[in-house]
Amino acid sequence: MKKIVIVDDEPNIVMTLEYTFKKHDFEVYIARDGSEALEILQSVIPDVIMLDVMMPNVDGYQTLKSIKENDQLKDTKVVFLTAKNKASDIEKGLKLGADKYLTKPFSVKKIVSEINELIA
Repeated sequence: MKKIVIVDDEPNIVMTLEYTFKKHDFEVYIARDGSEALEILQSVIPDVIMLDVMMPNVDGYQTLKSIKENDQLKDTKVVFLTAKNKASDIEKGLKLGADKYLTKPFSVKKIVSEINELIA
């Protein structure tokens, strides 16, 4: 079974994504911020990590940096899903090592398709 870690502090988005990915046969793990995500990632190596940028405590950029510095996680696919949609934000996310940068609001169908394509 494919595994995904969803890292976002917005309950409605988390619920939507969790429901959607479970329906598409993913094992889903939820973190409300970067520090929670890094805790989960100590025991779970997912196929993909879906990461918001703006979160309390540890933001998405810092989280991605920690993921890429970890030998066990550095090759894990990371997708930013965020409201930060300026060209400079997108460039920063991709430069830090994200595999994709998607913006909110989003189409659930497009997200599932993008994720499946990325981990195929």
